[in-house]
Amino acid sequence: MIYLDYAATAPLRPEALEAMLPALKENFGNPDSLHGYGREAARLVAEARDLVAETVGARSSEVYFTSGGTEADNWAVRCLGAGEAVLSPIEHHAALEAASLRAGGARFSPAGEDGVVRPAHIAPLLTEKTGLVCVMAVNNETGCIQPVAELAALAHEKSALFFTDCVQAACSLGLKEIFRNADALSLSAHKLGGPKGVGALVVKRGTRLSPLLVGGEQERGLRGGTVNVAGALGLARALSSAQAEREEFCKKTGELRDLFEGVLREKMGNGVRFDGENRAPNISHVTFSAGEALLNVLDLCGVAASGGAACSAHENLPSHVMLAMGRSEREARRGIRFSFSSSTSREEVLSAAETVVRCAGRLAEPNG
Repeated sequence: MIYLDYAATAPLRPEALEAMLPALKENFGNPDSLHGYGREAARLVAEARDLVAETVGARSSEVYFTSGGTEADNWAVRCLGAGEAVLSPIEHHAALEAASLRAGGARFSPAGEDGVVRPAHIAPLLTEKTGLVCVMAVNNETGCIQPVAELAALAHEKSALFFTDCVQAACSLGLKEIFRNADALSLSAHKLGGPKGVGALVVKRGTRLSPLLVGGEQERGLRGGTVNVAGALGLARALSSAQAEREEFCKKTGELRDLFEGVLREKMGNGVRFDGENRAPNISHVTFSAGEALLNVLDLCGVAASGGAACSAHENLPSHVMLAMGRSEREARRGIRFSFSSSTSREEVLSAAETVVRCAGRLAEPNG
């Protein structure tokens, strides 16, 4: 089996597992307990918080641990600032669906056919009622990099906050630069080689943030619930490693993606379209003319890929990202996301590409 779905989840990094082990074995205390066991667990949480803050260029007091990117997105969209939110139409479902629950309401901008949301798409929607602008840094389906600095500047001109989902960006973009421009960003550990079920919302000091989850004094009274100590440690170490390896990651995955797309372009011609521009190097979103069954056939033939976001893989709906880019419903059902890591080999990429060509050709035949 060749795994090309790293954008859905990545295997646990050895250094992340090593960081987690103390909290999974001997240091099992509740970090909010006042005895020695609790104090030791609290020390580990503080270590993790400090490392996340250092990696992102934030203060430790600006880091809030969550159960993952979905909770972080919900928290930001529903609880950052006040007034109406303006979101791009290519956001993760977590942000899009949370927008319907925001007290001030929400509106949605258009996007370009190239998958990029530009200030011209957002500006007409900004009014004195706008309290928050939300545009993700890297789209999770196409890999398109969004102009976060320009969009944040536009939001700030209108006295609105700017939040950006960095779940797919943390392996390929510099988070310190993003956080310098944004008021808040979200992270998820398992996209980086950390554990599943933990993430973070990083919010600049002085930014208005109300609780999403109540019922405890954890996270400075803003997020009730016992902190996942081992998860926080794994997130911190994975994030630190991913940002340190970013240059090497981009070079390696960019070469692999170009190799993969080159084979498909050469052998399939007009039977494929590579979606989006200004893309992160590790993601290739391809629309095929071969039919909607290709993803399942690839799985049976030993290639693991995705039809878009793993969170909505079972819905069998057209991609909302492709629809926002002006594609027909038919086209929006025929996209497959292939994503690569530094550990992917050239041999795996070539073999996967040949399998894609063979399977697509089979489906394109009259009795395929």
